[in-house]
Amino acid sequence: MNPGLPSPDAPAPGRSAPGPLRAFLYADPAAHSLSPAMHRAAFAWAGLNGEYEAVRVSPADLPGALARLRRGGVVGANLSLPHKEAALAHLDGLSEAARAVGAVNTIIHQEGRLVGENTDAPGLLQALLDWGAGSTGHREADGPVVVLGAGGAARAAVYTGLILLERDVFIVNRTRERAEELAAFWQNEDADCQAQAADLAEIPWSKVRLVVNASSAGLSNPDETPLPGFDFSALAAGALVYDMVYQPRETRLMREARAAGVRAENGLSMLAQQARLAFLAWTGVDVPVSVFLGALGGEK
Repeated sequence: MNPGLPSPDAPAPGRSAPGPLRAFLYADPAAHSLSPAMHRAAFAWAGLNGEYEAVRVSPADLPGALARLRRGGVVGANLSLPHKEAALAHLDGLSEAARAVGAVNTIIHQEGRLVGENTDAPGLLQALLDWGAGSTGHREADGPVVVLGAGGAARAAVYTGLILLERDVFIVNRTRERAEELAAFWQNEDADCQAQAADLAEIPWSKVRLVVNASSAGLSNPDETPLPGFDFSALAAGALVYDMVYQPRETRLMREARAAGVRAENGLSMLAQQARLAFLAWTGVDVPVSVFLGALGGEK
């Protein structure tokens, strides 16, 4: 569990407010989101009168939309592209994870205050562990992590690899400058593990057992991949390619990895795990992840 999240026995924020508990997703676009189905299922399982709505919020409208979360009965919101970093300046506080990652995907309304949380990182960690991507603290045995992308999702992926899994991390991005900026954010010469920007040719692929696609490649174009022409057989035995993209459920990246005999999974398990942690933070109820996965049409 992410430090700072309430225990399952903690009182639910806003339960005393009249009417239903209300939560939102703020994104641009928002209509494609699977979050409403998951959280409505969670409210039903928990026996709570609650509503969850996906709202398209443009970058210009974000400050006003965040201010509306302070209303009574609102327990919080999820944030997706392009708001995970922009929201930081408008919040009253940040959890340790949100501050470390430098991005927020969950906002918790606490008696008029808005606290930013990041459930992407612990959600990704649990998903990776569930898929057998190695345990924490086995740097040499498990090898480095390769993160594709340099945006808000990549920040969570780097945090997961570097801090939670205690591995070296290579960051690959179409614009190397952005990868270097993200690596510099984590620069700590005294740390055992390091993050660094890299081109594909610089990575020791034979040691890599985990590749995480944290870019949007494949999201709007099913034929797009962040690794065109890549030889997946170069990866270490037992490697996992984890694609945060979950629509479509099998991306080109996944197809090509599987064709080479490499395990590949989509981001549905991470989506369900981070949603579970967000719901817990809002209500104090720890709903089984199977409820969230069931709302997505499947269980692990």
